[in-house]
Amino acid sequence: MNHPFGTAITDQDIRALFAAAHGWEARYKQLILLARQLPPLPPEARTEANAIHGCESQAWLQAGQDAQGRWQLHCDSDARIVKGLMAVVLAALNNKTDAEITAFDMEAYFAELQLLAHLSPSRGNGLRAVVEAIKTKAGS
Repeated sequence: MNHPFGTAITDQDIRALFAAAHGWEARYKQLILLARQLPPLPPEARTEANAIHGCESQAWLQAGQDAQGRWQLHCDSDARIVKGLMAVVLAALNNKTDAEITAFDMEAYFAELQLLAHLSPSRGNGLRAVVEAIKTKAGS
């Protein structure tokens, strides 16, 4: 489950990328570029147990804690934009402890990135479903 999100690419990096992206088209392009950096989940991880419900597209979350109690998260989707949105979430929450995940203000993060205003209600709900799936794992 190796990818750069949450380690080499952090929420601060995402904030800087989106602050420099003027207008929705530039942000949309950033999402596509971020999606390309998130490797696909292997077919054996695309199971019902890993499925994220609430997304119109197919989406999966594979999660496990390392020896230090940090969550190693990997998401995938069959939709490019959803995968890009997942990368934005992983930049903020991957490689974090339960307490760090719970404390992170995701709504403020999304507001700063100016994402939700341009997403369809179903995409916005799907994005929140990804966050809820991660927070549920971290809280269990």
